[in-house]
Amino acid sequence: MTETGIDIGPAARRMAVLVDGAGDAALDSSTPCERFALRDLLAHVIELSVGFQYAARKELGDSTERAPSEHGPGPLPEDWRAQLARGLEAVTAAWRSPAAWQGDTQAGGVSLTGAVAGRVLLNELVVHGWDVARATGQEPGFDEESLRTVHTFLADAVRGNGGEGLFGPVVQVPEDAPLLDRVVALTGRDPAWRPTGT
Repeated sequence: MTETGIDIGPAARRMAVLVDGAGDAALDSSTPCERFALRDLLAHVIELSVGFQYAARKELGDSTERAPSEHGPGPLPEDWRAQLARGLEAVTAAWRSPAAWQGDTQAGGVSLTGAVAGRVLLNELVVHGWDVARATGQEPGFDEESLRTVHTFLADAVRGNGGEGLFGPVVQVPEDAPLLDRVVALTGRDPAWRPTGT
C-alpha cells in the first residue's frame, strides 16, 4: 500500500494466476483485444511490466519512450512464463515505493504524473487480465478495490475524451451490471465476448 491508497499487488497477483492457467495450446487463441492473439497479449504484458518498472523509478529511456506499436508487441519469448512471473513481481515491488507515485514520469511514450501512471498500470493489469481470462475460459477474479479504482479512472478518462472509450466506442451496459462488466465496457470491449465457437 502506498500513500495514494492504491495497491498494485492484488491485480498483479491475479494476473499471474490467470497467466499460469493459460495453457500453451491456447497461445494462438483470439482475445477480446481484437488485434492480438493470446501470445501477443502476453508479450505485451511482459513489455509493460518492464516499462512500468522504469516509469516507477523515473529511469526514462527506451523502455518508457517506446509507444505500443500498431503492429503489436515483439514475439513471445520461449521462457514467457518465467519472464511474466518475474516482471509482475518486480513491477509490484517498484510501485510499492511512495516515490513512484510522486513527480512526473513517462510510460508508452507519454509524459504523465506518477499518480496517473500507477493508475494506468492498474488498468492494464485488470483489463488485460480480463482479456486473458476470457480467452482461456477462466474466471477473472479481480478484487473489488482494484475494480473500483479502475472504473473511476476509466470513467474520468471517457468524460475527458468527450464520451469516447479509450480503445473503441463505449459499450452500453445496464447501470446495475457487475462492476467488471462496466469496467471493460468503458474500454470499448463487449463484456459478453467469448472465443469463437464457444
